[in-house]
Amino acid sequence: MKKYIVLSVLFVLPLVVYLFFASGVNHFAKLPIVTNTVVDVAEYSDEQFKDKITILGFLGTDVSQKKGNALNLNQKIYKRFHGFDDFQFMMVQPYGTEEECQQLVDELSRITQVDTTGWKFVFLDPVQVQLVFDRLNTPLSLDETLGSPYVFIIDKGVALRGRDDNDNVGYDARSVADIHNNMVDDVKVILAEYRLALKKYNADRKI
Repeated sequence: MKKYIVLSVLFVLPLVVYLFFASGVNHFAKLPIVTNTVVDVAEYSDEQFKDKITILGFLGTDVSQKKGNALNLNQKIYKRFHGFDDFQFMMVQPYGTEEECQQLVDELSRITQVDTTGWKFVFLDPVQVQLVFDRLNTPLSLDETLGSPYVFIIDKGVALRGRDDNDNVGYDARSVADIHNNMVDDVKVILAEYRLALKKYNADRKI
């Protein structure tokens, strides 16, 4: 009897452990879709969200006040992932902030010694800026400068992605801990998701 128990433990237990972790991998393989109501900036500009993995932000009219946020994002997210194809930063800005935004990017490049060409800006009128933000359909709001400390992940299908357990959906660029502990992992997940999808597509083509 003991012999059968030992054999069962030796053969069944590893199988149970494998199935447990396999189910966990399947569960966490994708970052949840939060909303499909996102409006593509292609409606107002030559830039687009479609077919890109986008970190979306709103610096507002007082760009200098968001410099620390931009530096956090540049160091923790952009510097780490900007080499991936189809990955971009997109700041949706009110008209009149063009010069400040260029100064910000130049400063980020100088401070971090990183190519900042992946930082892109779309300049719109205030109503359009507000519309882009509102269509994210989050409980957050823009401040009086049309800015926000929060940034968002938009996938290639122009959907907002985020965690089920994050009421605000966005990532607080003021918080190095939020960016480092949450956002870095979530960007890794969505990049892995598309890499796996591409591998599957290429494998299917060879069959």
